[in-house]
Amino acid sequence: MGNLRKKDPEIFKTILDETRRENDNLELIASENFVSEEVLEAQGSVLTNKYAEGYPKARWYNGCHNVDIVESIAIERAKELFGAEHANVQPHSGTQANMAIYFAAIDFGDTVMAMDLTCGGHLSHGNPHNFSGRLYKIVSYGVNRKTERLDYDEIAGLARKHRPKMILAGASAYPRSIDFKIFREIADSIGAYLFVDIAHIAGLVAAGCHQSPVGYAEFVGSTTHKTMRGPRGGFILCKREFAKKIDMGIFPGLQGGPLMHVIAAKAVCFKEAMAPEFKAYQKQIVKNARAFSDEMAKLGYRIVAGGTDTHLFLVDLTAKGITGRDAASSLDRSGITVNKNLIPYDKKPPFITSGIRIGTPAVTTRGMKEREMRLIARLADKIISDPDNEKAIQDVKSEVKLLVKKFPLYKGLARKLEKE
Repeated sequence: MGNLRKKDPEIFKTILDETRRENDNLELIASENFVSEEVLEAQGSVLTNKYAEGYPKARWYNGCHNVDIVESIAIERAKELFGAEHANVQPHSGTQANMAIYFAAIDFGDTVMAMDLTCGGHLSHGNPHNFSGRLYKIVSYGVNRKTERLDYDEIAGLARKHRPKMILAGASAYPRSIDFKIFREIADSIGAYLFVDIAHIAGLVAAGCHQSPVGYAEFVGSTTHKTMRGPRGGFILCKREFAKKIDMGIFPGLQGGPLMHVIAAKAVCFKEAMAPEFKAYQKQIVKNARAFSDEMAKLGYRIVAGGTDTHLFLVDLTAKGITGRDAASSLDRSGITVNKNLIPYDKKPPFITSGIRIGTPAVTTRGMKEREMRLIARLADKIISDPDNEKAIQDVKSEVKLLVKKFPLYKGLARKLEKE
């Protein structure tokens, strides 16, 4: 990055500062991860220069031979990895992937059943300020108030009552596994499409650590980051009969030229996910999440739904007398990054919240295991128990720095950049 350092020192400095932040802090945001250097190289390549509206061998511009090869490789790898009949790797994000599925499957004004945001759903699952809530009639389902788990009988009852055209399964803050077979049965009982959003659990699905929706759902939307550990972007899997509608929905429906440098990075990510090491990595993510949540429970915290089957868990801070916003802020100052999060049927507003969400993909990428998770839980407890104690914040920050030095990120990239 020597050229950038000379020509635009302001941007170079900010990139260097972010490199330091990622290396020196504990990243526990469930939707974030660290890509490989190979993914970084692909995404930072000259492929960013090429416009490629359309699809392989059917482009609007000439000169697409090489990017056709890249996109075809990405498509075939996605299909092989998930056992899908068709894949579209062009969506710029998970939300755009979801939008294309809505547009391909149903008409504006149709009824869709999806998980309520307050119980773990995503903005694109029907939030009134999102396109999904503005263009479709949304019937939300939540979790059981006692168990905080999905109640499939209740979901089936809602489906029979409202008869949606499409049922959406998947979440962004639900810690337990989801049974897609039951969702398929519910959808079949009323003649609805099943759409599954696996943005958070795609890596777990690819590695066989979570039931796959492929084969059950007509449509599957996802991101390539989070547990997939690839670049920020989206992709769609679907049955062959819907391939044309999905492809037309992305281009020309929602997007113009695809980001070919990102698609190259997606292809690298899919190849990495085929390796045996990736399966071991996903298993460790789940082990780490369970060890972390168990330790928090031992420290006196209430864990939503009693624990986790995935890469994340939610901590209810109500009994601790602190909001999610304040806890996340104090933790961030100590070098531990989490996000405030609503708990099921939260009485506090979304910008305040009664809980925090903790995820283990990024710290697992660094090589940390159960022992480190228990240590981090104890460090987090020190801050949450006394969030205004400046000495405690600085003490924990020092302990975090000692810990991350044992698990360096990108082989000292920050030091390399500083020396350029």
